[in-house]
Amino acid sequence: MSGSAAGRAFIGSFTSAGGPGIVVADIDPRTGALTWAGAVKSVADPSYLAVGHGEAGPVLYAVSETVAGAVAAYDITGAVPRPLGEPVRVGGDEPTHLALAQGYLLTANYGSGSVSALPLTAEGPPLPPSAVLHHEGSGPHPERQRSPHAHQIVPDPTGRWVLGVDLGTDSVRICSLDERTGELRPHGATALPPGTGPRHLAFHPSGDHAYVLGELRPTVTVCRWDPAAGVLRTVGETPLFPDGTDVPVQPSAPVVAPDGRYLWAAVRGTDTVAVLALDASGERAELVTAVPCGGRWPRDLVLDPAGRQLYAANERSGEVTWLDLDTATGVPRPAGSLPVPAASSVAFG
Repeated sequence: MSGSAAGRAFIGSFTSAGGPGIVVADIDPRTGALTWAGAVKSVADPSYLAVGHGEAGPVLYAVSETVAGAVAAYDITGAVPRPLGEPVRVGGDEPTHLALAQGYLLTANYGSGSVSALPLTAEGPPLPPSAVLHHEGSGPHPERQRSPHAHQIVPDPTGRWVLGVDLGTDSVRICSLDERTGELRPHGATALPPGTGPRHLAFHPSGDHAYVLGELRPTVTVCRWDPAAGVLRTVGETPLFPDGTDVPVQPSAPVVAPDGRYLWAAVRGTDTVAVLALDASGERAELVTAVPCGGRWPRDLVLDPAGRQLYAANERSGEVTWLDLDTATGVPRPAGSLPVPAASSVAFG
């Protein structure tokens, strides 16, 4: 299938590795192809992006994945993102992910093993953190799991809970966010098999299952989600490679199809997109195949708003590729690319 929703794509990159900052790309509504439209380089290492809304229109948010971790906000009503004030420190080191929930900007701070909540003003820019919640623990990997490493933070589909995926402690932390005070309150944690190194999770469209992608062990852990109780329970695990395959890989990003039939996972090392079929309940995931992502080291993988293409941000080969999806099989096919040095993430708005 080809064609995409009209609009623009925003691409994050690592400026410390030669990236241009935040790139704006126009999207061809027929083919989904990207065309460079401009760039802004106002913060260091804007590695992950998200789009929200302020009083004047859409706002782009970017982490600055540095030791002096910060977030920046941009007005994107014009041709090129315009900074809305100065970057704001998040109270943690090396933020790798951000999300929006209940009028707050949430960040996962990999270096310090913490998650933060920053209140948003009506115009869109964030204020200093209302809460910084530090994780505790470790894992068996001698280098990557000596301490907590929060890698992703995401609200559940109901908006009631916030889930923090911690690579360093083999866990998903669940907390509540007080809409009035911005306090993050720990509620519970789900342990994954030791050495999994969970990186990111994605929810099933039904909202009652989640899929946790392991970076240190190339697996997808299927979990049942109870939004009433705020409890995540593991129910199964699917390897991303056939038995006997032993290659050094680091899976990065999971994506679930809007109809819940497929899960796609970017895999760095093999530089592929793994295709998994989900059963009708969402409780079983079966590896179908893997296809080339069209570049090297796919750090991020996202689905376009129309659900017709996957976009992979290939960090080491320096481009964003788009892959057309076969609606019958769920198998993607590389269809084109846009050069972006040290590409790290893609967002739409």
